[in-house]
Amino acid sequence: IPDYQAFQTQGITIGSGAVESTIKQIGRRIKISGAQWKRDNLPQVLKHRCAYLNLNLA
Repeated sequence: IPDYQAFQTQGITIGSGAVESTIKQIGRRIKISGAQWKRDNLPQVLKHRCAYLNLNLA
């Protein structure tokens, strides 16, 4: 059983709200008006977007 008080004391987020909000935001950006996406290319687009956000572009 997780020690939620210890997590809170350390400032560790234990809720899923931030993750759910991010997923919703990515979904909105992918569905930008006028954008044309091929389903097969979407994983590569998301891979690059995640790398960019994580400052992990090489």
